Amino acid sequence: MTVVLVHGNPETDAVWEPLVEVLGRDDVVRLSPPGFGAPLPDGWPATYLDYRDWLEGELTGFAAPVDLVGHDWGGGHVLNLVMHRPELVRSWVSDVVGLFDPDYVWHDLAQVWQTAGDGEKLVDTMMAGTLQERADRLAGLGVTPEVATKLAAAAGAEMGRAILLLYRSARQPAIAEAGRDLEKAAARPGLSLLATEDHYVGSAEMRRRAADRAGARTEVLEGLGHWWMVQDPKLGAAVLTRFWDSLN
Repeated sequence: MTVVLVHGNPETDAVWEPLVEVLGRDDVVRLSPPGFGAPLPDGWPATYLDYRDWLEGELTGFAAPVDLVGHDWGGGHVLNLVMHRPELVRSWVSDVVGLFDPDYVWHDLAQVWQTAGDGEKLVDTMMAGTLQERADRLAGLGVTPEVATKLAAAAGAEMGRAILLLYRSARQPAIAEAGRDLEKAAARPGLSLLATEDHYVGSAEMRRRAADRAGARTEVLEGLGHWWMVQDPKLGAAVLTRFWDSLN
């Protein structure tokens, strides 16, 4: 069964490298959303629904349903896809299920990106500086230095534009409204990863509540943060493998 990994913001598929190495499989495919390690087409609206449709197009190219795993906005794309086209996956995993809880409030950075003027200034700051300076900022957020350097190398105007378009399309109540269909995700086996030190994606209560609505089991990643896959790839690989093995 093919495993498909989808990352988020401000990332490229390099964020998965430590996890893929530990998984030791030859059937893992990493998909890069437009603007985040892949070209952003001119005039493409880059709304969260456009990203859902992009992922749908990618998955229709596989011969059989896949085991789909999403991190950060990639996890949002995964859920939006599964609520829309569940037959394209055998199973799904997301670490941002809490975004779809009706009580979720976007984190501080997201709210700045969603604000005209302030968002542009923040993006300019993120993309500015030397490669080392950009990498150091990511490392300060919890990304390992080696991966941070690879992510920082992809920073630029195209990614900045994608960030603003995506987050502004998802201003509340947009994501809460999308979450009204969360029960549809239960059409396929799901897993919610609850990293206890990830403070971007809602409280533990929100994440558990949303996972229950989506018919997903919850796996707690104690002591890990937003970038759990680089902080402890062995634990991440063990949790994912255990989930996939339970489906056989």
